[in-house]
Amino acid sequence: MATSLSTTLSPNNLLHPNTNTNTNLTSTRVLSYSYQTLRPHPNKTFSLSTRQQCHLVPSAVSGSPGIETSEASEDSSTSLDTVKVFDLNGNGIPISQLWKDRKAVVAFARHFGCVFCRKRADYLASKKDIMDASGVALVIIGPGSVDQARAFSEQTKFKGEVYADPNHSSYEALEFVSGVLTTFTPKAGLKIIQLYMEGYRQDWKLSFEKDTVSRGGWQQGGIIVAGPGKSNISYIHKDKEAGDDPDIEDILKACCS
Repeated sequence: MATSLSTTLSPNNLLHPNTNTNTNLTSTRVLSYSYQTLRPHPNKTFSLSTRQQCHLVPSAVSGSPGIETSEASEDSSTSLDTVKVFDLNGNGIPISQLWKDRKAVVAFARHFGCVFCRKRADYLASKKDIMDASGVALVIIGPGSVDQARAFSEQTKFKGEVYADPNHSSYEALEFVSGVLTTFTPKAGLKIIQLYMEGYRQDWKLSFEKDTVSRGGWQQGGIIVAGPGKSNISYIHKDKEAGDDPDIEDILKACCS
């Protein structure tokens, strides 16, 4: 079933976050930032819509919305044929080369400064020994510059491979959702507080670099399991909202069973 979203919001529809005076400064900053980023001119309204219509069904492995594996292999792999990503040295390669001769778990970050993506990097890297034993590569791709990708790699000490997609081409090919309403949700807000309590931090400098700001920071990502073979995408999870991680056991079942 095709789904689309078009909503007109006025300033009165934008909810102020409830900030308890006993909440620590970090949590207050996160929530207040969310509102200030959304706040429009007081006399204007604005419209939000998803970039594309996506056919969403439960995927073969994950209970979260995704594309069935047969459809993913045929349609998504064709769309990815012309997509290039860049390694940390700035070398451009076709994205399908990442899984042409091997199986790979490929995670797509919201952006390189995102606190959710730092958690996702650790979440996946915690199972890298299982992936290594099965000959499966672990990859993260982010929508941004090579410099941003390099900073992310250095800050997180991510154990897998990191690539940049400056044009967001892979995100468009895979039809990952984007929008304010997929970024600022009650569930995402609670998860941000939880992550900050765990010690994770947003990199505000990376988050506010020109490339990220120009896209609004509303991009969501996902995770695929692909290869070997350029057109072999056997699993795809599309984040419904910020911080929407699938069960790690579903990923391991798809890549390593």
